[in-house]
This record gives sequence, C-alpha cells and structure tokens, in this order.
Amino acid sequence: MGVRVAIAGASGYVGGELVRLLSAHPDVALATLAASRNAGTAIPQIHPQLQHLAGRSFTDTTPAKLADHDVVFLALPSGHAAPLAAQLPSDVVVIDCGADHRLIDPAAWQRWYDGPHSHAWPYGLPELSGGRAALVGARRIAVPGCYPTAAILAIAPALAAGIAEPDVVVVAASGTSGAGREPKTHLTSAEIIGSMSAYGVGGAHRHTPEIAQNLSVAACRPVRVSFTPMLAPMTRGILATVSAPARPGSDVAELRAIYTASYADEPFVVLLPESRWPTTGATTGANTAHVQVTFDSNCERIVAVAAIDNLVKGAAGAAVQCMNLALGLPETQGLPTIGIAP
Repeated sequence: MGVRVAIAGASGYVGGELVRLLSAHPDVALATLAASRNAGTAIPQIHPQLQHLAGRSFTDTTPAKLADHDVVFLALPSGHAAPLAAQLPSDVVVIDCGADHRLIDPAAWQRWYDGPHSHAWPYGLPELSGGRAALVGARRIAVPGCYPTAAILAIAPALAAGIAEPDVVVVAASGTSGAGREPKTHLTSAEIIGSMSAYGVGGAHRHTPEIAQNLSVAACRPVRVSFTPMLAPMTRGILATVSAPARPGSDVAELRAIYTASYADEPFVVLLPESRWPTTGATTGANTAHVQVTFDSNCERIVAVAAIDNLVKGAAGAAVQCMNLALGLPETQGLPTIGIAP
C-alpha cells in the first residue's frame, strides 16, 4: 500500500509539483488530492501534465478528508495552513509548504504577515547545521521559502565558519511561478516578456526575516540582511547573488575549502568547479542547488551565487526530502537530481 499521502492545495503550482514528484516515489500512495475551489474538477483539467491521473478529481479541503493519512502536505496561502493543521491528529506527519510555521519570533510574524502567530515547526532545510537531525522522526515540518533556500545555501557555510561578517546583502531573481497560480496583471506575458523588474525593495519582502532568522542560526549570532528580489522573464528558477564583508586576511583558497567541506556529503547541493557559475536552467526539474563562491579582493567581500528550481528544491522537492527524513526513508528517495535542458 505504501505511505498514504494527502495534498491540500493540490491544484496550485506547488501542489501540482508535489503530485508529479510523489507519483514517482516508490513508497507513496497518493490517496487524496484536495483543492477547495476546484473540488469535483478532473485533475488533468487543471494539470494537463498529470494524465496518469485521468479519472480522478480534486476533493474538498476539510480536516475529515485529510486526517486518515500518514502524511499531509499543505500547499496553501499564508494564514490558511495553521488552522487546518491544528485540526489534524498529532501522529500524522504534516508538512507545511507555506509560511505559517517558519518564523520563531511572534513580533516578526505580526510585522510581516496578517493574523495570529502560530508555533514554529522544525525548519525543513537539512543542509543547515543541525537541520537534518531535527527532521528525523518529526511530525510537523515547515518547508523553507524559495528565496530563503537559495540565499541560505549560498552564504551559510561562510557565516558558520566565521569567515563572513554578519552583514549580508541578497539580490535574487525569480521566475513567475513563484507568485502562484492566481491571475495577476503584472504577471501577464505582455508585462513580463522582455522585461525584468525589482519589487519589495528596501527590506519590504516577507522572506527577509526568514533569511535573517536562519542565517543567524548558521552564524550563531545575529545577522543583518538586506534583500532585494527581482522578477525575471522565466517560468521557473531562482538565482541568488549573496555577499558579505570578509574576515580580514581571508582568501579564496580558504573560502573554497570551507564550502567543499560543508557540501561534500550533501546529496542535493553541488559546489561547481572554480570559474563555473550557477544557472537556473541547469536545475530545472531537479531537487538540486548549484552553488559557487569567490572572494572579491577589490572590496574584501565574499560573493556566493546559488541557483535552484523554485518549485522543486524551493518548495515541493524540499517537502518530499523532509518527508523522507521524517519517516526514516532514504533522503533521496523519489527525488530527481538531473535537470532538464535546454
């Protein structure tokens, strides 16, 4: 029978990607696919790429429909996951792909999101120091945001080693799928094609406190973060360029040795050979992060770049990776590491 899985929000981009990945997972049975506004709609009508589910339809999103499963994935907008999760049995593994359970500080939540703060769950980034151990056997997991995933993987090793000062600048470009499936005028092809734009400038993006929170964990001291996101004319992908002042006397050889040691045993992080820089296209469809780092001697700053697929390593793939760890399955089970190109 396998692990019985339910997905709430299965009609969205992240939900559809969860269905795609879990359909190929040898230990999983996709029991319930819930999508309130699309309840009763045939699944391939919303996700034509999922023709293997012809004959199946989305169901209502209710606690009763979700409770009788081993794992429930919540791919819901901010503020919707916490009330639903609170009504699910404590022995069910609940994996929240949204923001409801990422932030530890209630004041930070209240500043950046509407509604009451919910209890923070174990943070689903195994590559952080101590992150993997916290996920083994966990019954509640918060999947990181897509921008935080790329930014943290880019600079965390340098902060953890003390070679980077805790004053970080992140400039990251994302594809349009990061904004979700809801139709929005500024995401139409006429607005996007041939144009790139910044948004959430001046520390106004909700992922800023999440990046700062978890880089502070990596550095074992508070880290300031200036984050500028950009919208790129592509469907998938995030390319994050992250920099920080370097410790006096640092050099590129020491820096590269730190990254080599940090990611040597990580199945989903690839430290590229020197002089090769990450591209979003190389990670499309894969649960991988491609990372490169160098030392800018002109201004004594560390510059690190990471590329991910925002829907895979930045969302659905990370959620499956967390499920594997929670259930004691091989961490890489059912997750692609080979990208799609061109």
